[in-house]
Amino acid sequence: MYYFVDYLVQSCSFWSSLSSITSVLSGCLAAHGRYAQKLLNDLFTNYTNALRPVEDTDHIINVTLQITLSQIIDMDERNQILTTYLWVRQVWMDFYLSWKKEDYDGLDTIRIPSSYVWRPDIVLYNSADDEFSSSMETNVVIRNDGQVMWDQPAITKSSCSVDVAFFPFDVQQCHLTFGSWTHNGNQMDLINALDSADLADFVPNVEWEVLGMPAKKNVILYGCCSDPYPDITFTLHLKRRASFYIFNLLIPCMMISFLAPLGFYLPADSGEKVSLGVTVLLALTVFQLLVAESMPPSESVPLIGKYYIATMTMVTASTALTIFIMNIHHCGPEARPVPGWVQRLILNHLARICFVYEVGDNCLGGSSSRKQPLSQQESESPSANGRAAGGCEECVCQHQGLRRNVEYIANSYQDQRATQLRIGEWRKVAKVMDRFFMWLFFIMVFFMSILILGKAV
Repeated sequence: MYYFVDYLVQSCSFWSSLSSITSVLSGCLAAHGRYAQKLLNDLFTNYTNALRPVEDTDHIINVTLQITLSQIIDMDERNQILTTYLWVRQVWMDFYLSWKKEDYDGLDTIRIPSSYVWRPDIVLYNSADDEFSSSMETNVVIRNDGQVMWDQPAITKSSCSVDVAFFPFDVQQCHLTFGSWTHNGNQMDLINALDSADLADFVPNVEWEVLGMPAKKNVILYGCCSDPYPDITFTLHLKRRASFYIFNLLIPCMMISFLAPLGFYLPADSGEKVSLGVTVLLALTVFQLLVAESMPPSESVPLIGKYYIATMTMVTASTALTIFIMNIHHCGPEARPVPGWVQRLILNHLARICFVYEVGDNCLGGSSSRKQPLSQQESESPSANGRAAGGCEECVCQHQGLRRNVEYIANSYQDQRATQLRIGEWRKVAKVMDRFFMWLFFIMVFFMSILILGKAV
């Protein structure tokens, strides 16, 4: 019973002590709030935010500028507009906003709306925003020594000169120039807080890789005014991530372009050689239109556009050569014999280079010379039978008529055989040319693909 009473006494003393501490803290906080209200009234009694907060109008107010790149929202290559999400920090000294913290219960900082104080009119010179209202009104932090810090998030749209000469393996440089719109260098000076923008909180972009964002201060004399105007230019270095374009534009184009040389391998009698070339050309034209829609109209042709143009030129040339070779293949009976230099160059040397070995055996084996004696024997056999017939005139007349008929048949057979040999030789010439241009265009497509992919390394 005694211990229970002692426990109750200790508990009551604990809760009374806790209540006294809470009341003291509440009193301190209330006192702190009263001092903050008193400080706000004392600071802004005769304060105006319309004039520069300097003791002497000849003094220069220094504004420290720091940019934090948070996100790249969009890069519009066609309209050449870069949209970014930035955190802009501006720090300056306000001569009229200083106090002794001992007079206000040790209060060293206050946070008030930014509209209460004077703010530097720093704007983005190369802004492409048509509304000029992309910034947010936030509070400023005022320190007892007169330092004012203003952190302001902003979504900016800036003009960026996009160079698409090496698209999709391009590197872009976009400039963001900040400066005062009305104050010259004799009234306000800009100071870089860091050598570059802060990228610690940057959200990675799926299309662009940020290589850096260095800052540089410039002092420019404009033609309208004799006073210098300082500005700070942040140069955003961007490198495009080309994986999307490689798998969706380049590799399909390469696969389609490899179909163009296969048109030479199709048999001439299939009737699909020219159709294949035209189909490949139309497919490449569709890909070319897709690239042209996303690129800005400029004189510099993108690298992928050059590749498409070269491939389309190659496919057009292959289709024209296919038509020429088909004309050779379908030479009729009125065709001239194959010239000797064509036989030596194409049927002898080029056939071996293109691995068309059967051409030489069929074409240069002297088939016409072997057939010629046979037709002569056929034409001479009737005369021998005619001499063995004897002296009967009626038999001689019959044999002479039979001889003329056999000679006509033999001559017709000989002409037909020569025509077939001549047509066969031209077809073999067309086949060798098909194989030669097939390997030639395969090599061209391969080297073009290696060159375009080499830019990605």
